[in-house]
Amino acid sequence: MIAFWIAAAGLSAATAGLVLRGAARARPVDDAQTRLEPHRRRLAEVERLAMDGLLAQDDLKAARAEAGRGLLAAADQSESWGRSGKAARIGVVASIGAVCVGALGLYVYVGKPGLPDQPYLQRVAEWKASDPSTLDPARIAAVLESVVAERPKDVEPLVFLAKARAAAGDLAGAEAALRRAVRVAPKRADIWSLLGETFVMEAKGEVGADAKLAFREALKIEPNELRSRYYLARGRIAEGDLAGGLADWRTLRDGLPATDPSRLALTREIDQAQAAGGLPGAPAAEENPEVQNMVAGMVQGLAARLAQAPDDADGWVRLVRAYAVLGDVAKRDAALAEASVRFKDQPKVIAALRQAADTPAQSNLNVKP
Repeated sequence: MIAFWIAAAGLSAATAGLVLRGAARARPVDDAQTRLEPHRRRLAEVERLAMDGLLAQDDLKAARAEAGRGLLAAADQSESWGRSGKAARIGVVASIGAVCVGALGLYVYVGKPGLPDQPYLQRVAEWKASDPSTLDPARIAAVLESVVAERPKDVEPLVFLAKARAAAGDLAGAEAALRRAVRVAPKRADIWSLLGETFVMEAKGEVGADAKLAFREALKIEPNELRSRYYLARGRIAEGDLAGGLADWRTLRDGLPATDPSRLALTREIDQAQAAGGLPGAPAAEENPEVQNMVAGMVQGLAARLAQAPDDADGWVRLVRAYAVLGDVAKRDAALAEASVRFKDQPKVIAALRQAADTPAQSNLNVKP
């Protein structure tokens, strides 16, 4: 690794030297001819008009004087850029070399030149062998991508990959995974409805044409598919058909068991929509219970692991960042305070913790883990 940086520094210095040498050999810039040419043409035009008898003597003198003044003014503006001395060029090259050497020395002092390379595939293999509760959604998605590559005809890894990508904030990646999943298993209503919900999340709660198409495909396969019925009714309300949408929601609610928590939540949403004359507040379509539960479980697992092994600085940074993303300010601040006390003598860790605490919350993952 050190040899690489030495070679890189040498190459940079050589490149800078070649550039400076080329600049030193450049010819001085003189654009006088360009500026003078229009005035010369003007003076020649005046003389031609005089020869044709089209200018009176007084007008000819005035035109000659005006053209001459313009020509002299343009000639006075002529500039040439000189060359710098050899000593200046040597100084510039020496400065660049000193910066390269200084950068290399700084890396040796504060970096980890002896740290072995970590190929991406090797890291994915390590994540795959580790406890899933210790991984963030992005790493889980990377592991699932390797599983999908190994089992391209298996739809389940694609579904889990879509959920992991959604949890990591990659809705476009989640959509791509679900599109592949419906091609592998076109008769799975749950996959069609997940694809429709992903379209809704990408559209910030709007039930658009693509989402409706996906939901209707799901209902062709399974007419009582709950997610599709919920969102299609929501789309009717958003388009102004309040009575029709609420009727669909009530039918959906009445078919749910009395002990189902979704029944109470849907009843509350029906009351709010009826009172507001439409969809109130922030769109509930951004909420994805399956993604929220998966993220909450991973964060709880990480917190439990840190309770057993509290000296993992990277783990504390991930935990603080996770609480910040989830919008759980109380737990974020508590974890930040505990980690700050534990690592008070490590300024780099403290800086990483504070940066993690400043991570913006994601509204579609705003849950209490």
